[in-house]
Amino acid sequence: MNKLYKQYFLLLFCALLLNHFQVAAQRESRELQKGWKFAKGPHPEAVDSEFDDSSWQDVRIPHDWAISEDFIKDGNGSTGKLPWKAEGWYRKKLEINEAYKNKRIYLVFDGVMAFPEVYINGKLAGKWDYGYNSFYLDITDFLNFSEENLLAVHADTREHDSRWYPGGGLYRKVTMLVTDPVHVDIWGTYVTTPIINADTATVRISNHILNTSKMGDSVRLKQVILDPSGEQVSAEKMTRFLAAGEAAYFETSAKVLKPQLWDLDAPNLYSTLSQVYVNGQLRDEKKTSFGIRNIEFTANDGFHLNGRRVQLKGVNLHHGQGPLGAAFYPRAAERQLEIMQSLGVNAIRNSHNVAAPELLELCDKMGILFFDEIFDKYDAKADIVDTTDFEDFAHRNIRNFIRRDRNHPSVFMWSVGNEIGDVQWNINNGFRRLHTMLNYVNKYDPTRPTTLVNDQLRSAELRHFDLYDVHSWNYGRRYRIARKLQPNKAVVISESASTVSTRGFYEFPLPEKKTDFTKSLQVSSYDLNAPEWAEISDDDFMWQQQEPYVAGEFVWTGFDYLGEPTPYTNKEVEELGFDAEAASRSSYFGIVDLVGIPKDRYYLYKSYWKPEEQTIHILPHWNWEGREGEKTPVFVYTNGDCAELFVNGKSYGKQCKKPESTVSTERFRLMWNDVVYEPGEVKAVAYKDGKQIGEKILKTAGKATNFSLTADRKIIQANGKDLSYVLVEAFDKKGNPAPLANDVLQIEVTGEGHLAGAGNGNPQSFEAFQNDTVNLFYGKAVIILGSDFEKGTLKLRVKSANLGTETISIKAE
Repeated sequence: MNKLYKQYFLLLFCALLLNHFQVAAQRESRELQKGWKFAKGPHPEAVDSEFDDSSWQDVRIPHDWAISEDFIKDGNGSTGKLPWKAEGWYRKKLEINEAYKNKRIYLVFDGVMAFPEVYINGKLAGKWDYGYNSFYLDITDFLNFSEENLLAVHADTREHDSRWYPGGGLYRKVTMLVTDPVHVDIWGTYVTTPIINADTATVRISNHILNTSKMGDSVRLKQVILDPSGEQVSAEKMTRFLAAGEAAYFETSAKVLKPQLWDLDAPNLYSTLSQVYVNGQLRDEKKTSFGIRNIEFTANDGFHLNGRRVQLKGVNLHHGQGPLGAAFYPRAAERQLEIMQSLGVNAIRNSHNVAAPELLELCDKMGILFFDEIFDKYDAKADIVDTTDFEDFAHRNIRNFIRRDRNHPSVFMWSVGNEIGDVQWNINNGFRRLHTMLNYVNKYDPTRPTTLVNDQLRSAELRHFDLYDVHSWNYGRRYRIARKLQPNKAVVISESASTVSTRGFYEFPLPEKKTDFTKSLQVSSYDLNAPEWAEISDDDFMWQQQEPYVAGEFVWTGFDYLGEPTPYTNKEVEELGFDAEAASRSSYFGIVDLVGIPKDRYYLYKSYWKPEEQTIHILPHWNWEGREGEKTPVFVYTNGDCAELFVNGKSYGKQCKKPESTVSTERFRLMWNDVVYEPGEVKAVAYKDGKQIGEKILKTAGKATNFSLTADRKIIQANGKDLSYVLVEAFDKKGNPAPLANDVLQIEVTGEGHLAGAGNGNPQSFEAFQNDTVNLFYGKAVIILGSDFEKGTLKLRVKSANLGTETISIKAE
């Protein structure tokens, strides 16, 4: 080999070696999903590395310790009748590479319910309180780099208070992050876009960089911006000296030409690479997504995104995911958002606590605006107890909340709380506490408007709205006093409707008033019922038409959820003469039921919110044996303006919406109240601007004879947390949907996966969610299949004594 070749190979070897060290120097993130042991109850000795946990339950994270357990029949329906109030312990052996000895090692917890204490090798590494918020700990100094390490986490919900089912335990992901001693802080990158026009956008990027080493050094930051296709569009550099143990902000500004804006129909996402060099070597690289967009609230013309008015068509979503409980699965959240978008939703309000970070990532990617809220109340519902230092609690929780979420383009407003009576009335230093919260929000992100969500109408006379930017009020036009006193602020209906109904259930006669509830323990799906403090959907549609300055609404709620079973809570069923066992265990508020099956109301919202898509929906079902000859009202929800109704070929005439009516239901639905029931066929022919746009036929079904299985996804990832939702629907022998089928289904899952849960949307069902049986409820149910960690085929076999057997296969890749 000649000298030239030797030099070439030496240079090549050096380049490869340098590249190896640079890659090895960069941060490593590992989700701690497997290998956990769990036990409920007091086990203080579990912090000891030598403790024998072999009899404990094997679990994977996310884990909700109560969702798989039996319902407590006479328990509190308002929190779901499940045994969430307890304490529990989690243990896991940590694999710590000896090469990590000169690194910094963090644990990031997305959420632990509640009051977590984290121990490493028997020593308390740190603790937190607020169960919905994310937090992190530097565990480096507690680790043994040449021996086995033991992580133990204690969670305790006994002091936690809630108005719905909160879950318990490590219900969101846990991540181990390994970095170089010189690195960008967790949530330490902050991207803003102060100037945007058609030709350029100014992107300002601030990085909080830590030097946790024992030596000072010159640190160079290279800040790269990548466009939505991954192409580099900017690179800026800056250098400064960081002393040992010092932290500093490195701020750069860059121009992006012809910016691709983030919008509802085009959710373009840029990203930054924050690259930290010491002595010419790449020590850390952090990637952060962001969007370029303009948001503005106006007092008289609502909300504007990128210079155009956008009516907020929003829903409230609780953190729970039906049969999965509080355990957060990204696919479950993605499915929720897909269903909501399908009816026209363009905005989400998390009610009322810090959401899982993946929910905001999904909204960024899917083009959904996000109303980001941190607390329900300033009491034990936020894990603020008698011993809590409010100032310290407010600062660190607001800090984590804002720093974690502030780069998401979907976030358009911060809310510091919901329906906090003493704050609204300035009791117990309410305004001072409100001011404290808002100050910290503005400290960590002054670029978005702030709000407090209110429900006490006359409290506006005290002018708490002077402290925040946007009027946000729940129900019944309660914003009217605040709007009159301060007309220069925008108005958002932060909770609207609270219409209640049970999917597939109908009662006669129709209610004369919205609060006419019966002893059936279900609520009629004619969509005419609401609690005294709320209203039906149509009212909010009409009010926004009458007051176009209102920026939009957030319906209570998008999905049914565990807990808050108004109008059949423990207290309410006792007033009806029932005992506590009759109280329901989940809500009736949802536009779709607990497992995501649309209620009739879904089509009412879609007909109004998505007028460009054809909607023709008839209700009720047409199986009414024993009502022959009786008047049976028929409603049609359509994006058309008129429809003609036929029963067995006989016309009941054409009805048209009445845009000028003061009766809200006449504006948005078509109603034939005098239809005489006879078995057979109901047909609605819809028209728009005088032209027929389509028709819908509904038939009386015979006895259910079979059922189908329809998976929303036939291929899922073998990552231990992906899901496939299988819809079960019953039919008669002619293929007509069987709306009264209530058969018991036996579930068998084999292969590379497991039964994650099953349900049917019945608020009165007390069957455990992870049993191997589920009942059809008005002809439908949902079975949720979860992946494991091996690739292969997952097979679902469902058997019914009367309807036969069906199978379906799902691939895990």
